[in-house]
Amino acid sequence: MKRTSPSPAPQARAAAALLAAALTALVALSGGPAHAFTGDNHEEITRGALPWQPVTLAQMADARDGAINANDKRPYFDLGPLHCDNADYLAPRHDPHYPRTRDEATTELIACVGTSVARFRNAVRAADGLVDADGRVRADQSDLSAPCTWDERPGPAKCDVLEQLGRGWHQLEDFYSHSNWADEAAPGPVGVVNPPGLGRTGVAPFFDIRRYSGMADADWNREVRALVPEDLATGCYPDFDSTGVKPADCEGRVAHNRDLNKDTPASARAATGDNFRRATAGATAEITRQWNAFKDELLSAHPERGRGAQMVCALVHDDPVADCPSG
Repeated sequence: MKRTSPSPAPQARAAAALLAAALTALVALSGGPAHAFTGDNHEEITRGALPWQPVTLAQMADARDGAINANDKRPYFDLGPLHCDNADYLAPRHDPHYPRTRDEATTELIACVGTSVARFRNAVRAADGLVDADGRVRADQSDLSAPCTWDERPGPAKCDVLEQLGRGWHQLEDFYSHSNWADEAAPGPVGVVNPPGLGRTGVAPFFDIRRYSGMADADWNREVRALVPEDLATGCYPDFDSTGVKPADCEGRVAHNRDLNKDTPASARAATGDNFRRATAGATAEITRQWNAFKDELLSAHPERGRGAQMVCALVHDDPVADCPSG
C-alpha cells in the first residue's frame, strides 16, 4: 500500500507555498552543513565543461559569486528540488520496509528535472534580447563591465541568460554527487547506510532538458518515470521536498550526509573506489551536453539573419560587440 503523508504542519504549508511560488516564478519569468558539491567543486566542473572566455566564464562559474552557485544561497538552498534531493529509495530486496515507494522517489526527481526545464525555457526567452532584429549584438544587453546579480530581477539580457542557465544547471551537477547513478557501493551488505551503486558511465537520459522544454509537462513526466532505473536514489536531506514536507532527521532513510553524497573527496561515499571522480566527471559531461543543447536551441529557434549564432557568440565572448560582427 502506498504510504500517505500526514496533514502538513504550518511550517510545511509555508514551505510548500515557498516552493510553489519559486516554481511559479520560473514559469512566469517564461550556508548549512554539506549539501552540494562545494562552491569550489561546482566551479571546477563548470569551468571544465564550458569553452567560454574568462570574464563570462567567471560570472557563471565563480565559487562564491557565480550563477552556478546561486541555488546554494537561501532561500533556494532549502528547497530540495533545486538540488535533486529526497529521491531516496531502496527496493524490497534490499529493505522490505523502506518508508518510501519508488513512485514517491521518482516524483522528487521529476520535480528536480522540472526546475531545469523551466529555467531552460526562460533562458531561451532572455537570449532574444542579446541581439537586435538585424542580428547585431546589443552593447547595453551584453556588457559585463559591472558584475551580474542573481536576484531574479530583469537586468541586461546576458546576465539574465546566465542566471537562468546557472540556476537550471546547478541541480544537474548536484545529481551526480547526490545520487548513486555513477558510483558503487562499499564492500559489505547493501542497505540504508550502504545503498546500491548503479555504476553508470554515461549522462542520465532523463535530463533531456532541451527536448522536454518543447513538450507538454505531462508528457515528459511520463518519459522520466519510464527511464528511471529501479535502484536509483538520491539522498534524504532536511530541506523541503516538492510537497513542502521537511524531514526532521531522515531516520530510517538513505541520508545525504551519512550515506550517499560525494560532495567532497572526504565524503564517506567518496572513499569507495573512484566515486568522487565519477561524480565530477558525470557532472562535467552533463553541463557540456546542456550547453551544446542550449546552443542548438538558439540556432534552431532564430535562424533569421543569423540571430541565433549571434546570441551564442554574445554569450561566449567577453567583448561580443567587437568579436561578433553581424553579416
